[in-house]
Amino acid sequence: MDQTPRFNRALVEKYDRPGPRYTSYPTAPQFHTAFAIDDYRHAAEASNAVACPKPLSVYIHIPFCKSLCYYCACNKIITHKTERAAEYLRYLKQEITLQAALFDKSRKLTQLHLGGGTPTYLTSEQLAELMQALHQAFNLDDSDEHEFSLEVDPRTVTPAQIHELRQLGFNRLSFGVQDFDPAVQAAVNRLQSEEQTRALVEAARAAGFKSVSVDLIYGLPLQTVDSFDVTLDKIIALRPDRIAAYSYAHLPEQVAAQRLIRPEDMPPPERKLELLELSIRRLTEAGYVYIGMDHFALPDDELALARANGTLQRNFQGYSTHADCDLIGLGISSIGKVGDSYSQNVKLLSEYYARLDAAQLPVQRGYRLNEDDRLRREVIIGLMCHGRVNFAEIEAHHGIDFKTYFAESLAKLEEQVADGLVEIRDDALELLPQGQLMMRSVAMAFDAYLGSKQKGRFSRTV
Repeated sequence: MDQTPRFNRALVEKYDRPGPRYTSYPTAPQFHTAFAIDDYRHAAEASNAVACPKPLSVYIHIPFCKSLCYYCACNKIITHKTERAAEYLRYLKQEITLQAALFDKSRKLTQLHLGGGTPTYLTSEQLAELMQALHQAFNLDDSDEHEFSLEVDPRTVTPAQIHELRQLGFNRLSFGVQDFDPAVQAAVNRLQSEEQTRALVEAARAAGFKSVSVDLIYGLPLQTVDSFDVTLDKIIALRPDRIAAYSYAHLPEQVAAQRLIRPEDMPPPERKLELLELSIRRLTEAGYVYIGMDHFALPDDELALARANGTLQRNFQGYSTHADCDLIGLGISSIGKVGDSYSQNVKLLSEYYARLDAAQLPVQRGYRLNEDDRLRREVIIGLMCHGRVNFAEIEAHHGIDFKTYFAESLAKLEEQVADGLVEIRDDALELLPQGQLMMRSVAMAFDAYLGSKQKGRFSRTV
């Protein structure tokens, strides 16, 4: 199957509508506070009781940053008071203890991701303390076959610290770059030199990291095709294993930080499509494989191999090569997925501390999937990870006739079929090359919560 996206400007414009990113199904707007701590405990108990319990994955949210990037919509706390990180770490260790008590010690923790905020706001000593707490509480996989990753702001670490991170067991890094152009960096308050990034990428390779990823954003203020082409030149020369090129969602009415961006600096809508087209052309010509959504990887990278052999996974951190795990979310606002449930922690630091002071899990809301949810999730994951849904497999797993059960969904795809985005055959539904970029639009046809049941607002699908 040809998985290389084919850019068709007219079709991209036509299907560039707001829609979910499907890091979960149902999506986070469906979570509710009726799902409480007891529901989470029951989900954890049930996950231990299955015949073959899944391995564990942990996501830890570190919310602190020393400066404000104007484009950022993450849950973050801007502060130079580093003692706040020490306090947060004390509470994280309490939550680790409470969470670990819910899961059988025999279950391996094979996947770990630190996100933010800025995870490297924590010092090397604090990160070592955090890893020690995880080792004491969980059965960590120390084989280096694990996937232990963290996001790195190149402005916050040195090459020596990169080596220290490797010694702590991390084997994957993601560097935030966004854009190397000085005018763009100034417009979003993120000044970062190319030399800083190059030195850290080289240090990561010397330290033996298995995968180095770089994040870019297109659609930022003052970006032009020519300026972003220069950034792509520099990134391609660095040859990271993975590249994520995200579309910037400018929502100043929802994200206070984005109000600091001058409206006159924002590029016109057609510029984003030009930048997307440029990114796809340059990266694929440079030998990168399109994984899905915003992600590209070198052909010998694990993501590309998993995409080719049908083992690619997707979770709240994006694409992954590891088998489906039960995901435990730690820290404010973090999201977990245990068994057939999702859960999310409180978003405010004061509430997080108060819950843990009372020896309570800081779970604020969540969702328990029903049979229809599980069925639709499997279909949507097939589209997002493999670009294909095999009808017989779905029918065998759920005891349905696919075309009968999803008659309404398939009818919604008539226009996409006519436009050559997707093909519906007797045995399968398959994205075509010019539909690869519109996989979210195709997946939306199987989402039971859009329309009259829809909650929340979404970014545009392209």
